[in-house]
Amino acid sequence: MDAVSLSTLLAAAAMAGWVDAVVGGGGLLLLPALLVAAPGLPVATALGTNKLAAIFGTATAAATYARRTKVDWRVVAPAAGLAVVSSGVGAALAGAVPASAYRPVVLVVLVSVAVFVLLRPRLGVVAVPQRRTPVRVAAVIAVAGVGIALYDGLIGPGTGTFLVLAFTALVGADFVHGSAMAKVVNAGTNLGALVVFGMTGHVWWLLGAGMAVCNIAGAVLGARMALRRGSGFVRVVLLVVVLALVAKLGHDQWVAR
Repeated sequence: MDAVSLSTLLAAAAMAGWVDAVVGGGGLLLLPALLVAAPGLPVATALGTNKLAAIFGTATAAATYARRTKVDWRVVAPAAGLAVVSSGVGAALAGAVPASAYRPVVLVVLVSVAVFVLLRPRLGVVAVPQRRTPVRVAAVIAVAGVGIALYDGLIGPGTGTFLVLAFTALVGADFVHGSAMAKVVNAGTNLGALVVFGMTGHVWWLLGAGMAVCNIAGAVLGARMALRRGSGFVRVVLLVVVLALVAKLGHDQWVAR
């Protein structure tokens, strides 16, 4: 890999860390950057190397949020535990599911998310603690720790965004606290997938370590910015990331064939 490609990749890792820390979706930047910088790289290896960088960024962001805001560990601890296992299963199946099978489904979900957030301008701006009933808590643990975590192991990009929306829509967290909870679970999904990809030889360890340093720097900046600017800022970034994901997946589905 030449110096220009490496520099571009490290810059993409820093930006991905920032996006992930604020609202998730950093894989939208880093995975394509990996595949462009290293032509012919197997998708599983790109996913595994991305996980190595991302786990440090998400763990750093989670720690930053936890020091400065309250995290409901009764919700996120069991979700994160399930996420390690579920994402590992997803990573083991990563090569078995063709992209053509999931793209249309994810596109529909993302468009629905964008419409949902636009039509509910108060969603996530103010916390709604009365939503945190036992049934809703159980539901968000299952959705985040099993469904979204499985998706992260299989595919990856947008996981943090889905997690933020799950915590805001299901248990009434505001966007800042939803992001904090999402980072803890996302660290679990990255860990489970990384273990599987590492065991199967699908990680470039040295490159991933360099990307991890940049990812950490971006994650610290993103988490601090989200905490300082509040839920309104996170909502705007969330919408931008969701629309970017829709554009990227739409391009892959209909234009890049």
